[in-house]
Amino acid sequence: MSHAATVSTSPVFLSRTQERALALTIAVVTANAYYIHPIIGEVAAAFGVGEAEIGLVPAFNQLALAVGILLLLPLGDFYSNRKLCLVFVSAQTLCLAGMVFANNLVLFTTASTMLGFVTIAPYLIPAFASKRVAPERLGVVTAQLTTAVIFGILVARVGAGIIAEYADWHTVYVGALGLMVAVTALLPFALRSEPTPAKQSDARYMSVIKSVFTLAAKHPDVRISAAIQGLNFAIFTASWLGLALHLTSPEMGYGTDDVGYLAGVAAVSLVTTPRLGRWADRVGPRKARLTAASVQIVGIALFYPLGFNVWTVIIPLLIVNMVGPSIDVTGRMTMFILAPDIRTRLTTSYIVVMFIGGAIGSGLGTSVYEYGGWAGTCTLMVVMSCGVLALSLHSERRWNKSPPVQSF
Repeated sequence: MSHAATVSTSPVFLSRTQERALALTIAVVTANAYYIHPIIGEVAAAFGVGEAEIGLVPAFNQLALAVGILLLLPLGDFYSNRKLCLVFVSAQTLCLAGMVFANNLVLFTTASTMLGFVTIAPYLIPAFASKRVAPERLGVVTAQLTTAVIFGILVARVGAGIIAEYADWHTVYVGALGLMVAVTALLPFALRSEPTPAKQSDARYMSVIKSVFTLAAKHPDVRISAAIQGLNFAIFTASWLGLALHLTSPEMGYGTDDVGYLAGVAAVSLVTTPRLGRWADRVGPRKARLTAASVQIVGIALFYPLGFNVWTVIIPLLIVNMVGPSIDVTGRMTMFILAPDIRTRLTTSYIVVMFIGGAIGSGLGTSVYEYGGWAGTCTLMVVMSCGVLALSLHSERRWNKSPPVQSF
């Protein structure tokens, strides 16, 4: 009897195949927000609108993602992560189908916005997997799932540019829909069943939402890190959307495939980010972030003089993609000294601000380009980069002056 009880309660871990399937799912669902980066000019032309109007598509998508994370991610504490993943991935597939069949910009933007709102799976899957892997493999699996996010972004931007050049932009989204249908069908087999938590009251749910704001108010260092990453992500979206519009303009004459190839430069972050993370462990996240912000502003400043040729623009792209992701990593590290029971909610506020920044960067990046061209976009990026540097310097000085007591 005791032996049977022991067998029934032994943990069942995910297989290697399931781990890879979950990583694939994360890559595919993450990619949906980034297909538009290299092809934004073609989408604008297809709907007969200008750069400022088409910029609303990625802007609303990022803003909706921020709202979705705030309102939907806490549901993971109330319902089965498995069921939530199945629901939200299925909803993404439906929204992407809406984008494929949209015949005007309003419908396309609406479907894209709803797609952003339900893109919660990349944040739920790691939580699910963490409970279904052996403790000694937790770091490996977490790194694998995190890398899947970067891989999804890379493949989306490179693939979209190449496909649009040799087919058209609409084919990009048809292919994306096919991938979403495949992972939606695959996901039930990749996710093992887990006990469904008892449903808690609406009052409890609302208190969790409110606590995201109250905790952020109590931790100014987290607010500073969130603001820095918000600006940093705004630079990321503004730079790629502006660069795509610039290079595919009649004056420059490059194709979307050239923009896609350039997006491949971001692969350098897969190598440099882990190394810079280990360096940040040694020198401290704030000092590392200040150094990265100082290097990044040099790369941003080089975008204008070197941005008129696809070969020379590789230089600033390499610089920015080497240090830009480390600003995010070091920002998250500043929350690691805080009590474990509040980190998830602090991370929620951090991610929400990050995607609000991405929305602002998308809107401003395309609008400024319409009225100021490449020079205007580069000026915008320099101003935002100065903000990242100034806040990083403020955070470093504030920490050195009176480091907070660790909250364990």
